[in-house]
Amino acid sequence: MPKPILRRHFLKTTGVATAALLGGPLLAACSPGGHALSAPTADPNFKPDLEVTLTATTAEAAILPGTATKVWTYRGEVVSGDPTSLMTIPNSYLGPILRLRRGQKVRITFANDLPGSEQESIIHWHGLQVPAAMDGHPRDAVGPGHTFVYEFEVTDRAGTYWFHPHPHGLTATQVNAGLAGLLIVSDDEGDATALPAGDQDVALVIQDRVFDADNQFVYGIDMMTAMMGFLGDTVLINGRAHESLGLATRAYRFRILNGSNARIYKLAWSDATPLIVLATDGGLLEAPIERSYVMLAPGERIELWVDFSGRKTGDEVKLVSQAFSGAENVGGGGMMGGHIMGGATYAPGVGAAQDLLTLRVERQEADTLSLPATLTPLARLDPTEAVNAAQPRIITITQQRMQWKLNGRGFEMDAVADDERVMAGTLELWDIVNDVNPGEMMDPLGMAHPFHIHGVQFQVIARTLRDDYPELAPGYASVNEGFIDTGWKDTVLVMPGETVRLLLRLPEQPGRFVYHCHNLEHADAGMMRNYEVQA
Repeated sequence: MPKPILRRHFLKTTGVATAALLGGPLLAACSPGGHALSAPTADPNFKPDLEVTLTATTAEAAILPGTATKVWTYRGEVVSGDPTSLMTIPNSYLGPILRLRRGQKVRITFANDLPGSEQESIIHWHGLQVPAAMDGHPRDAVGPGHTFVYEFEVTDRAGTYWFHPHPHGLTATQVNAGLAGLLIVSDDEGDATALPAGDQDVALVIQDRVFDADNQFVYGIDMMTAMMGFLGDTVLINGRAHESLGLATRAYRFRILNGSNARIYKLAWSDATPLIVLATDGGLLEAPIERSYVMLAPGERIELWVDFSGRKTGDEVKLVSQAFSGAENVGGGGMMGGHIMGGATYAPGVGAAQDLLTLRVERQEADTLSLPATLTPLARLDPTEAVNAAQPRIITITQQRMQWKLNGRGFEMDAVADDERVMAGTLELWDIVNDVNPGEMMDPLGMAHPFHIHGVQFQVIARTLRDDYPELAPGYASVNEGFIDTGWKDTVLVMPGETVRLLLRLPEQPGRFVYHCHNLEHADAGMMRNYEVQA
């Protein structure tokens, strides 16, 4: 096996200039598709309980001391319905938190007010199970000055979801510029659970960015970034750097989203207090789970019970990302730094230890809440009832000539292969296989990929690490106890050499959805495919 080339040394080794990389064949798939200009107008027969507008536009945000940072953001407005359905995060470029309720009929008009004629966009409701036409497929992206009208009924369980742009070739750029927002669904079942609410229900979005000397975001796609994903050198929490929260001696519910383009976090408390997990992507678990750390890949969400009762005023604890290995450069000498535009800026590598958020006890308050022993019933799917129980559908992640592929294919806007056609409403097993790539120049043993399927929630049935490459085992051992696989998921981290078996019920209505890596640079470079639901 050839010696792998490290992320930090790639450009020096190849001697290729950044300007040449930006126009090279590797990034041909990143060009925007130039599809829909404007979606149909609202259906007069659809009677929404809530109607809002979300406009993608430019703004400025005070992120670091000094000059404000130019950002892109979602500006929201309630047209009709509950005015508290949109909640702005103070002093943040992030879009408003959109609060929906199961059974609610929603109309959302997306308006594209981004600069430049090439910045087409569309919104994907990450984790929600909506009709294909409302899911935010890249082919539905609209250009600046145009709109797209979404109309759907909320059918998902109470949980923490999110929304972000999904135009092919531009998703990573637009998310990095600031376009993202949280979406919280409630229902009667969730309301019946005695968990912290109001000010004790805290939403946290973790992202990483690079800033120049004038406090502006630095971002560019060269061959290395497309191949490995963007890494920032500054952690932002809810769009703010060096964030700290002042809390009371009470119990809190933390809803945490990894909104980074590519960085994976190994969440833990700095004082070694165990994490108590309440929920994953698709809502509450049957009962709280205690772990010393939890892995959180791009696109994944987790909810935690955080109890400060009994602590003293002035006590501090940090939410940190612990060191780990095995996500990339397996057997290549350890963790690597990121780079921006030709290696001018280095960021902590994937798996480097980082401080994320400081929590400080500022006041003493009485609290009557205690951690529930059980949370909510969780419907279990039966793998033996899958229509392909004897032969799971296989999605293999490979690298071919420095391009990541799914079953050897890149993204084709309108193409669906014969093995990507599924029957509506059926139960299926999918094996996501993160294969090794002998002979490849970059990461021949693979790298970690967060795998996301649109249109469904799934259950993780099994994880298997291949045993014929012993160099995979140490890195895997540094992360595997942090996988929370007992609840509903829509995004799952697949480590190098690992096969993850998923069980999912396919959408009831026909239509076309995508599945892809949620390393956003990977998806933009073509690590995405369609699947078609047929009646």
